[in-house]
Amino acid sequence: MADVLHMMRPGTLSLAALPPLSLYVHLPWCLRKCPYCDFNSHELPGPAGKVIPLASADNAPVSKQLPVETARAYLTALRADLEVALPLIWGRPVVSIFIGGGTPSLFAPEQIAELISDLRARLPLEPGCEITLEANPGTFERDRFKGFRAAGITRLSIGVQSFDDAKLKTLGRVHSAEQAKAAIAEAAQAFETFNIDLMYALPGQTLEQLDSELSTALAFKPPHLSVYHLTIEPNTRFAITPPTQLPDADLASEMLDLITARTDAVGLERYEVSAFGRAGHRCAHNLNYWQFGDYLGLGAGAHSKLSFPHRVLRQVRWREPAAYMSKAAEGAAVSNENEVSRADLPFEFMLNALRLREGVPLSSYLERTGLPPSSIHRALDAARAKGLLEADSTRLAATARGFDFLNDLQELFLAP
Repeated sequence: MADVLHMMRPGTLSLAALPPLSLYVHLPWCLRKCPYCDFNSHELPGPAGKVIPLASADNAPVSKQLPVETARAYLTALRADLEVALPLIWGRPVVSIFIGGGTPSLFAPEQIAELISDLRARLPLEPGCEITLEANPGTFERDRFKGFRAAGITRLSIGVQSFDDAKLKTLGRVHSAEQAKAAIAEAAQAFETFNIDLMYALPGQTLEQLDSELSTALAFKPPHLSVYHLTIEPNTRFAITPPTQLPDADLASEMLDLITARTDAVGLERYEVSAFGRAGHRCAHNLNYWQFGDYLGLGAGAHSKLSFPHRVLRQVRWREPAAYMSKAAEGAAVSNENEVSRADLPFEFMLNALRLREGVPLSSYLERTGLPPSSIHRALDAARAKGLLEADSTRLAATARGFDFLNDLQELFLAP
C-alpha cells in the first residue's frame, strides 16, 4: 500500500487544497446474482462457507441474513483495512458514507450499527454526514428498516428495478412487486430521505408498461429516484445469453423522455444523467463522485481515489471476499494501485463532472486535477464547436444536445 511520505513528494500536479472526502464500504454478498449485474457480488455463503440454496421446497427463502460468523469476520477485516488506510487520509473529515454491495441489508441492523460505530471511532465525520445503505426488498422484514435507522443510517436506497412480477423474474430478482411496495412503505416511515432504483428498456417493455411502473413509484412520493437503462455488460449471464425483445434505440429514447416528463411534473429534478431528486434530497455521496471529490473504498473489490498536493492515487482492494479478508488481516487489503497520469486526468474529470445537468465551475477543474485550463483548451473549443458544451467560459456544462450525446462529449477529452 502507498506510503504517505512517498505520496507527499513533489510532482507535476499542483492542488491548492484537497477535495471533500467520502467513504465507500462494500458488502459483497447477495441472495442471488442477477443476470445483468457486473458488480462485485457473490451469492450468500452458509455456515460452512457453502452457498445457501435460494429457496426451500416450498419456495420460501432459506435465509435473509448473512451467517453471523461470516459477518463477524468481514467486519473485522474492514476494521483492519481502515486502520492501515488511515495515514493516507489522516485528519480529513468525511462528508458522506455509502454502504453498497452486493446486498448490504443482508447484514443485521446490529451489525450495521457496529460498522458505523467502528467508522465513527476512527474517522472525523462532518456534522450531518449522509450515511446511505443499499437495500433489497427480497431481504425485507417488518421493522428491519427501522433497525437500520436506529443503527445510524440516514438514507436508504431500495433496489426495486420493477413493479412487474414477470419483469422481475426476467431480471433474476428475488423479490415480488408486493414485497417492493411493502419495503418502500416502511422506508417512507423510517427515513426522511430514501431512493427508489428503477430500470427501463427491459425485455418486452412497452411505453405504456413503463408509464405504469412510474405511476406506482411516484405514488410513494419518493424524495429521490434513480432510473437506469438496462445494458448488457460483459462477464454477465445476459452477455452469454442475451434476453430477447429488448426495446430499440428509438423506443428507449421515448422512454427516457417519458421518465423526464413524469418526474419533472411531480418536482423531481433531473440533476444527473440517471438521478432525479426533490430540493434538499440530492445524494451527497454521488455528488462528491461527480464533482471529482475523493473517496476511500473499503471492502472486497472496493475502489479508492485519493488526492495529495502533487498527485492523485487510485486503489483497488482484493475482489474475492475470502482473499480480501485474509489479505486485510495481513495489512495488505490493496491488490493494486496507481497514480493517475497527467494525460488521463482531463478525461477522468469530465467523465464525472459532465454527468451533472448544471455542470461544474471551470475553477473546479484546476482545484480537483491540479492542471491549468490550458490543458483542455482544444477539447473545449471542439466541444463548443459541435454544440455539445455550453458557451459559458466560466462553467463546464453540457448543452441539451451534449447531454443526449454524453459519450461523444466526454470522448473529446481523452488523451491523444
